[in-house]
Amino acid sequence: MRNIKIDFNKTLKKVLLAYAVIFLAGIVFIFIPGFGVKLDINFGGGTKIAYSYTGDVKDADIEDTVKGVLDKSFTVSKSTSLAGDTKTFEIALVGKNSVSAEKQEELTKALTEKFSDNTIELYNSNSVSPTVAGSFFTKSIVAVVITALFVIIYVGIRFRRIGGISAAVTALCALVFDVFITFFTCVFFKLQLDSNYIAVVLTILGYSLNDTIVVYDRVRENERLMPDSEIGDIVNLSINTTLKRNVVTSLTTFVAVMTIVAVSELFGLSTLRTFAVPMAFGIVSGAVSSLFIAGPLWVLWKRHKAKKADNTKKK
Repeated sequence: MRNIKIDFNKTLKKVLLAYAVIFLAGIVFIFIPGFGVKLDINFGGGTKIAYSYTGDVKDADIEDTVKGVLDKSFTVSKSTSLAGDTKTFEIALVGKNSVSAEKQEELTKALTEKFSDNTIELYNSNSVSPTVAGSFFTKSIVAVVITALFVIIYVGIRFRRIGGISAAVTALCALVFDVFITFFTCVFFKLQLDSNYIAVVLTILGYSLNDTIVVYDRVRENERLMPDSEIGDIVNLSINTTLKRNVVTSLTTFVAVMTIVAVSELFGLSTLRTFAVPMAFGIVSGAVSSLFIAGPLWVLWKRHKAKKADNTKKK
């Protein structure tokens, strides 16, 4: 990798086109039945009821039994504890499809009668009103926005010698791409947006920003050593010299997260899955955006500003 020299300024349009294709596909998938944006009860309100069981229970039999009691839209998912000693299935109703205590008792009775040989027991139950869920969702969005503002302030102050706010804004633009990638990953894989997703977004913001800061640090150093060089050449050299470090770091983290994905798929742990899957794709996007978008986009900004200044002088 030491001998690899990539002109990152020339690849910007191709990378942006690739992202545009992914985003367009994500928008299309939102409107395809079975996909769309799926909110967890913490964001959309609703009820989750989990039951433990022994032996084997078919999803179709569970759904038929639930339909006989609840005349509402619901989903059923199964999971197994890491120790393998507890198997559960969860019935989730999102939005205004909440379930009263009486209906829960009726549902529990119907399931225990249907699966009398499987020792059906109520594992846990959780209900969230749409009002409370809406408030929690709003606070989560505010947390992300505040984080973005701190990103601009921090990068702007730290790199004020090489551009300040312009470096901060282009870094933030790269982070926005990463956030959209994690969002559309949830759409493609039919994952619910829950508190795990907000944790993913905040983690990716910090992780991707770190890679961008490494590049900006090298740009600041090279700009001091090469004062007569054009900004595009300085940024290109800086990204190439940090390429190995960023790729190795991202690859190591990606492998670790994919291990979590494997465990979540093996044991049917939906809680881990909604965190690990978008995180894995976010890490890949973070590596790409910090190398192929943040720096080259900043070069365009600086060149445009320099051209504008030259035109002003000529007048």
